[in-house]
Amino acid sequence: MSHPPHHQDAAHAALRRVRREGRWWWLQARHARRIWRVALLVAVLLFVALALLRRPLANWFWNEPQIEQLLDQGDRALAAGRLSAADGSGAREWYQAALALDGDRSQARTGLARTAQAALQQAREAVEAGDLDAARVALALARELQVPQRDADQLAQQLQHRGNAHAGIAVLLGRAEAALQAHRLDQDADSALPLFQQVLAVAPNQLRALEGREDALSDLLLQARNACQAGALATAARLLDRARGYDPGHVDLPQSQAQFNTALEQALGRADRDLARGRTEAALAGYREVAAAVPAHPRAVAGLRQLADRQARQATRLAGDFRFQQATQALDTAAAIDPQAPSLAAARGAIEQARHAQQALRTPRSSRSKAELQDLLERFQHAQERGDWLLPPGRSAFDALRAAQAVAPADPAVLAAAHQLLPILVACFDDELRRNRVRAAGDCLQAWQALAAHDNDLGEARRRLGRRWLALGSERLGAGDARYAREALQQARALGVPGSEIEPLQARLRDAATLQR
Repeated sequence: MSHPPHHQDAAHAALRRVRREGRWWWLQARHARRIWRVALLVAVLLFVALALLRRPLANWFWNEPQIEQLLDQGDRALAAGRLSAADGSGAREWYQAALALDGDRSQARTGLARTAQAALQQAREAVEAGDLDAARVALALARELQVPQRDADQLAQQLQHRGNAHAGIAVLLGRAEAALQAHRLDQDADSALPLFQQVLAVAPNQLRALEGREDALSDLLLQARNACQAGALATAARLLDRARGYDPGHVDLPQSQAQFNTALEQALGRADRDLARGRTEAALAGYREVAAAVPAHPRAVAGLRQLADRQARQATRLAGDFRFQQATQALDTAAAIDPQAPSLAAARGAIEQARHAQQALRTPRSSRSKAELQDLLERFQHAQERGDWLLPPGRSAFDALRAAQAVAPADPAVLAAAHQLLPILVACFDDELRRNRVRAAGDCLQAWQALAAHDNDLGEARRRLGRRWLALGSERLGAGDARYAREALQQARALGVPGSEIEPLQARLRDAATLQR
């Protein structure tokens, strides 16, 4: 039986589809089998690699972060000064742990070397501080970590010497504490403070020595304050200086110094009042007490200078009356008060000139050298023509006139020359004072006083010069020249300027001296 044509076509199409689809599945299956073979081979190779490289990979994944952490802990412990600790928190333990994980790690070896050097430095510092036990521990650690042998031996030798010195500390402490109990504070080398100082020189942190020195200094400063209350300023100053030498930061020192300064000001105030009231002996004693306590105190120096100037002026007046014995005594007193007073030279010259004048008066007129007198008057005239009134020394008109007065003080020509020179000296004084040349003005004033000691205008001229000294001293003090200001103050006092006018500059000098301490 035959089939229709369309049925045959359909059957052929179905057969082709079956064949086509079956081939695809066969291709897929064949391709899948190839993939599995490759995957299996890769798996086998990976297994073999893991088996062979398991230790390096484990170290890479686990040890590397752990080592870095150990090194970091070691660095922190080293920076904090914890070099070694029994609980493992020291720098040495951290670095050694890192080195145990990786024996080739250079950072760990470097850390141990740094720890060794730090231990050596700690040992040095402990030796300096007197903590010998800590020094021995640190040195032992440094040796364990293999510091250079030479450095370790040198420090060990220092430690031995310091240990030998410490052996006598107990004896010194006993002697020092016994001296403190006996109130022997600073009399000699076997007193409390010198002995405590010997202990602290060896062991600066020795607690018993520090406390003992503190107690001894408190007692010493109490003695200084008692001396201030008793007016023994020199003793108080000595005690304060000794205490400051032992411990400039002692807690009682500022109070004691303030009490001393107050007592000093009170003594100066009393001396100034005694001087103003003419109580010379009391003023001299007061100024000398202050000068013994503070030798360079400006007010004490100025007060003594003024007392010396008073005695020098008294010597000049006595010499003018030919009372040479009393004049010499007054001059000796002035020199004993202040050997450097400028007025001493003028007083000596006045006494010498008065002696010549007395000798000239006693010499008969017929025997006087008229030729000498004439020569002196001619020298006076020549110097006057040159304008050499006061300078140069020995060739001035003033020197020639004074020599002529010594030869014949009552000669009319000599009196006329003096009358002629006096207004010139007054004008010289005014001109130099106007130019602020106070030293030159002082020379003119001295010459004026020598020619006319009883001139009524001399007192006011002296005060004018003293005030000009004060003005210049105040100006120079503002520029920082305290030495000139002190000289100006002394000159003003010597020239008789009232104390109320002197006090402002004196106060400024005190303030400047306080700031310099």
